[in-house]
Amino acid sequence: MNALELRNVRKNYKDFTLDNVSLTLPQGCIMGLIGENGAGKTTAIKLILRMIRKDGGDIRILGQDERADFRAVKEDLGVVLDEVGLPDCLTALQVGNILRHTYKRWDDRLYRDYLRRFSLPDNRPFKDFSRGMKMKLGIAAALSHHPRLLILDEATSGLDPVVRDEALEIFSEFTREANHAVLISSHIVSDLEKLCDYIAFLHKGKLLLCEEKDRLLEQYGMIHCTQEQLAALDRAAVKGKRTAAYGVEAVVRRDLLPTGLQAGPVGIEDLFVYMVKEGN
Repeated sequence: MNALELRNVRKNYKDFTLDNVSLTLPQGCIMGLIGENGAGKTTAIKLILRMIRKDGGDIRILGQDERADFRAVKEDLGVVLDEVGLPDCLTALQVGNILRHTYKRWDDRLYRDYLRRFSLPDNRPFKDFSRGMKMKLGIAAALSHHPRLLILDEATSGLDPVVRDEALEIFSEFTREANHAVLISSHIVSDLEKLCDYIAFLHKGKLLLCEEKDRLLEQYGMIHCTQEQLAALDRAAVKGKRTAAYGVEAVVRRDLLPTGLQAGPVGIEDLFVYMVKEGN
């Protein structure tokens, strides 16, 4: 069973359309959702969480479709959004007391362990937390009812590098359980490249690709050449290029290069940037 399936999902706004997005997140895996501001990442996540209504397509969460009781599905979801929506007056302990009566599998001991691990104060009101502290409290709350699917929208935003690395380690530990999975969006592409098994590129509401990260890194590479050499290549081989005074830098498909022309490695961030520029 897959943790998450989107099939031709569409959402229409006056000035934006999330256009027939399809992706599959297997259990035991982490998928990174990459895209510029306004690409549709948050819209996709809100559709999955039924915070907004879709205009077409199908969404299945942990094998359940829209006909399933979403209250039961929520028990298996851990969610951290870009803005952690907790009342300003509550302390971390009060948040735990409320969530204990919200989730059937709430684990007080685990929650307190996360508070200590993140060095979060028990009795300071939420309004006095820094952005990073708020994100850490959101992560602690999302993990403490033993969910099976984590959905994280910019959940590492505002964290310093040391704490961000610790959060990534926690997310990685989470998927060591074969029936767990994570969907995470982030502007920090280096985090996703380090963490994820699958990468999905969204641009202007369209899914450019969704593929295993290792396969992407094997399939695509970077070459440095002249304009004449680039023009001689199969057009399908070139996924994006940048011209400079010294020549051309291009992201290419390795399997479409002529014999003898070798491509160097390309990172996920460069791959996305070059593909977006080529498509504009």
